[in-house]
Amino acid sequence: MTHTFREWVIGGVLVAPFIAYAMAALLALLLIRPFLRFVGFSRIFSNAAIAELSLYVTILGLLVLLF
Repeated sequence: MTHTFREWVIGGVLVAPFIAYAMAALLALLLIRPFLRFVGFSRIFSNAAIAELSLYVTILGLLVLLF
C-alpha cells in the first residue's frame, strides 16, 4: 500500500507534508503543556527540556506513522 502525499502550495511554493506534521506536533505539544505542568512532568525527569523534546519527537513520529 502506498501513501499519496498531498503537498501544500503556499505562495507558489510546495511545502512537504512533513512540515505540516511538524507544525501539528508542535501545536499538540503546546496544548498539553499546561496539563504536563499541572501533573509535575518536570519533577519526574532530571532534564525536563530533553524529556519534552522526546515527547515532541514521539508525537511527530505518531503523526507521520498514522497519517
